[in-house]
Amino acid sequence: MARTALPGRLTWRVARLTEARRETGTARTLVFDVPDWPGHLAGQHVDVRLTADDGYTAQRSYSLSAPGRVELTVQWIPDGEVSPYLTDVLGPGDPVEIRGPVGGWFVWRPDAGRAVLLIAGGSGIAPLMAMIRARRLAGSGAPFRLLYSTRTPADVFYADELQHPDPGVDVTHIFTRKVPDGCPRPPGRLAPADLEGISTDVDCFICGPTGFVEAAADLLLARGHDPRRIKTERFG
Repeated sequence: MARTALPGRLTWRVARLTEARRETGTARTLVFDVPDWPGHLAGQHVDVRLTADDGYTAQRSYSLSAPGRVELTVQWIPDGEVSPYLTDVLGPGDPVEIRGPVGGWFVWRPDAGRAVLLIAGGSGIAPLMAMIRARRLAGSGAPFRLLYSTRTPADVFYADELQHPDPGVDVTHIFTRKVPDGCPRPPGRLAPADLEGISTDVDCFICGPTGFVEAAADLLLARGHDPRRIKTERFG
């Protein structure tokens, strides 16, 4: 699999939308048909390029959110050049250009066989969801623990899937502004208490806005996690 992810990764390919679904009021998952796609690893991303009628181009990077197919989940960004088109305009059969896959460090491989801690902030769940799905596809028994921080329950991506996780996948939601009825944890940011009971003998993947990622990594280091086993991906 790792070998198939390398050839042609810098080639722009025409991708056509085959499926789309809403994740939240401002986020949309897009599935593309990409001829001659070389394959990818869970955790990698792609570049998406749009070209206007006058020749102006804009491109952004998006994490792949599933193994086996080119699936992206895009969060609408106010005044963005690319995300508003992808979340609100792009329709079935419409083309975009995609280049990738990109990245070989922030990836999970099924043959690792070690316990995994995933920490996501907002749309940073996308590459971590690819890892959860790749675990299922590979039939891996590696224990996974996901800590997923969002502002409110309405901001959760992949809500139905995460409500019924696979055996061996433990999901904890952290809401920073509004919690659902009956939630024992009050609203607030990721805190040391959220990491209690989690072994330090795990491979850690953190993805989200820069401030969130840095704060989460600092919490792990303070608990004695090996910095060599903490991998981060950040945006914003």
